[in-house]
Amino acid sequence: MNVPSYRDRRRATAPPRLPGRARNARRLSAAAAVAAMLLVGCDTGTPKASPHSSGPGVSLAPSATPSHSRSTFAPALSSAATACTNSTKLAGWSNRRLAMLTIAVPVSETSVSDATSEVSAGAGGVLLFGSKAPSDLGSRLTTLKSHVPGHLGLLVMTDEEGGGIQRMANLVGSLPWPAYMGAHWTPAQIQQNVTKVATKMAAAQVNMDLAPVVDVDGRNVAPSHTNPDGWRSFSGNTAVVSKAGVAYMNGLRAGGVIPVVKHFPGLGGSTYNSDFGPARTLPWSTLQKVGIPPFTAAIKAGAPAIMVSNNIVPGLGTNPASLSPTAISSELRGKMGFKGLVVTDSLSAKAISAAGFSVPAAAVQALRSGADMVLFDLGSNVSSQTSSIATAITNAVTGGHLSRSRLIDAAGHVLAVRHVNLCS
Repeated sequence: MNVPSYRDRRRATAPPRLPGRARNARRLSAAAAVAAMLLVGCDTGTPKASPHSSGPGVSLAPSATPSHSRSTFAPALSSAATACTNSTKLAGWSNRRLAMLTIAVPVSETSVSDATSEVSAGAGGVLLFGSKAPSDLGSRLTTLKSHVPGHLGLLVMTDEEGGGIQRMANLVGSLPWPAYMGAHWTPAQIQQNVTKVATKMAAAQVNMDLAPVVDVDGRNVAPSHTNPDGWRSFSGNTAVVSKAGVAYMNGLRAGGVIPVVKHFPGLGGSTYNSDFGPARTLPWSTLQKVGIPPFTAAIKAGAPAIMVSNNIVPGLGTNPASLSPTAISSELRGKMGFKGLVVTDSLSAKAISAAGFSVPAAAVQALRSGADMVLFDLGSNVSSQTSSIATAITNAVTGGHLSRSRLIDAAGHVLAVRHVNLCS
């Protein structure tokens, strides 16, 4: 009797061998079943078709996932779905709180506690006015900052340019007019002297300076109603202004103070001072060659913030630049690639009212145009003005005149310039 070999017995008991296509189909079916089990085990819900799927819910990604990798698969999906950013956190804030973060409240440097209620309501910053700071300014500001919701910090800003535009020289030391610096100091000397001042500003809890002025002007006169620059400008030479502006900016940063480069897109040669009435810059075609390069240099050097002027720019529309989406969103943000904080010049300027805007209406238009923070002047009605601005912004969002995403974006820039991380 012939005893079948092992190979013969295996052939006799094995199922019939399927053709190649049938075998492949069975493998794909088994792989799909394993993938489905893994998806159920990860509780991902109904699978969606991917751009590379061969049909609804069928992915061509590797299908046979070893059991030991399942523990790393689920957390990866979970972390992607719940990634925390400032934007995701801000999306949970009320419109009112977001609006307050975009407002800088004016206050006398001799009485900073006057802004306590606005800071407690979430104002993003305070703007100091005055010409002689109290010796205990630092401790007063520390107390004011303690009222910030969530202790997220506060932008405390001032105008410390040099020459006749200095708010706290008695505390931090004096700088000459920028025109003197541009004519007599090297960029290294500008940076060194500005750093000394900035270090003392930071020690006094002032963390933002509305400077440097990088307007290309060069007229040998004091600033006035008819000329916003004069000695505030480093020079009438574009290259000199570019180098001096970056040096001044770096000096502030080295001393722990956030610089705000101004006044985009350049006030040199303006027809008037916008604080006192309607004003126009040089034509846009001229500014691109003469006035824009210092801003380009500052952006390349890492400028964290830029102030936009209230002047109309011939060739960029009929509204003041601070209210112009063409000036801010198209040119500054788009073509020049600036990603930092955009601040308006004071919306209390006569040029703003002459354009037909109240301060609250101008604030809404500025945010719509791409600005992130609005400024206005110190007066007897600061509290009511702040409330009116916040209300106008929230009403604009509710009424569909200002997108909530734009408001969240603006609030995000205010936090970013202070390096605030809501997720930490």
